[in-house]
Amino acid sequence: MTAFLTRTRGRKRLHWTDWMAYAYLTLGVLLMFGPVLWLVLSSFKTERELQNYPPRLLPYVQKMETVPGYDKPLPIYKVTAGPLAGQEVAQIRRIGLISQVVKPSDPKTVLKVPFKDRKAVEHVALATSNYSKLFERFNFFRFFYNSTFITVMATLITLLVNSMAAFALSKYQFRGRGLVMALIIGTLMIPPTVVLVPLFLIVRDFGMIDSLWGVIIPGAATPTGVFLLRQYMLTIPDEILDAARMDKASEWKIYWRIILPLSAPAIAVLAILSIMWRWNDFLWPLIALQKQENFTLQLALNSFRGEFTTDWASLLAMTVLTLVPIVVVFAFLQKYIATGIASTGGK
Repeated sequence: MTAFLTRTRGRKRLHWTDWMAYAYLTLGVLLMFGPVLWLVLSSFKTERELQNYPPRLLPYVQKMETVPGYDKPLPIYKVTAGPLAGQEVAQIRRIGLISQVVKPSDPKTVLKVPFKDRKAVEHVALATSNYSKLFERFNFFRFFYNSTFITVMATLITLLVNSMAAFALSKYQFRGRGLVMALIIGTLMIPPTVVLVPLFLIVRDFGMIDSLWGVIIPGAATPTGVFLLRQYMLTIPDEILDAARMDKASEWKIYWRIILPLSAPAIAVLAILSIMWRWNDFLWPLIALQKQENFTLQLALNSFRGEFTTDWASLLAMTVLTLVPIVVVFAFLQKYIATGIASTGGK
């Protein structure tokens, strides 16, 4: 792997094409992982640092020091002008444009420094309280369980329903098969928002509003999944199925013991896509769920946004926690995406 990454076109020195290739790859890495790095570092910043302009990459916090005679630690500033220029002082209070300060070595003598002549002393530190207060403010594990339950159950049902539909459309000959497939593909052109009202009415009539199953069932069958699996199943030779039927295997056994194992790459791709869709779904859970105890992580994120203010520190911290499971799943299963999609013809 190292030899492959470091090999060059030039023999003794880098060719200009090598410089262009490395520059292109470096730019690609920055564009892909730069926002993620910024998000993770911002989740460890204090609310004050997040409001700072211009923004900085690393999380800085102001230096605090315990001064004798004062109950709470005082913020430390460095004086930039005047008799105290270059010295560090602790601010007691600020009155208008004047700061009352003391020297840590002489806490009894109160001095006055113009507001413009001082600069906060800062250092890099992680505000881990952004994460700890999430578990105090919200029942995070309840939201995590709701998202996990919806994602797992919806993915299993999606794989079962879509694979059965794809099996019938790829291996059975019946009148109107092409029309049925055209209708399924045609539904891809219908915006999901168009069917929200009738979908809500149907779910309400079945009594599944404000239920996790009301979020799971409506999206059980997806046209994308049916098309993906059907294209892959078309590559499975019909002779294998005919041989199984000659051995008196039932259609269910053919489907379960032959079709599903041979379609494992395409099913893995659909599973990854379904997990990502369901985990990140926001609009339909927002409509179908009402009680906070049934909220998913995506809906819990929305609760940090107020009408006038937004708790950015908590919002960014919870965003990172929400991204971790999907990143782990994608990291372990991403190799199936390229091979599976290439095999299905969905290029």
